[in-house]
Amino acid sequence: MMEVRLSGSGGQGLILAGIILAEAAIADGKEAVQSQSYGPEARGGSSKSEVIISDHQIHYPKVTNPDLLLAMTQEALNKYGTDLQEDGLLVIDTTFVREVPEKYKNVHAVPITQLAKEKCGRELFANIVALGTITKLTNSVSFAALEKAVLARVPKGTEEMNKLALQIGYQAV
Repeated sequence: MMEVRLSGSGGQGLILAGIILAEAAIADGKEAVQSQSYGPEARGGSSKSEVIISDHQIHYPKVTNPDLLLAMTQEALNKYGTDLQEDGLLVIDTTFVREVPEKYKNVHAVPITQLAKEKCGRELFANIVALGTITKLTNSVSFAALEKAVLARVPKGTEEMNKLALQIGYQAV
């Protein structure tokens, strides 16, 4: 079983990213649950999306001790990083996260938003870049299932750019 927490600020597409990750897991024949929460500010306030992926039935739908934390902002790391497992994987977006406490042992720093802007032309694709990165690091879902789930969810006309964003994130590690 793998518990994943995707965190950042409202408007970064993390709820959609969580839904896509869960759908990719299901497409791979695994069990998955996804939940979300965000501050009353919605855009700009803290938000998180959580996904549990398992080969067995999931008995409790909430992430209690994440194996992986994606922190897209400093505020999200400070707010949602407290219960990451001791050997858990922390993926930070170096575009917005500047200070990583020493307690985190397994840190992967990737300029996720910067890559989205430079390679795809818009920061809007950062959530998809992040999904590519997470998939490469964890093998929690297959790349093929993830790509299919992305293409089923993104707006028509953006498919090629989203495929590129996924590839960029996958190769960034």
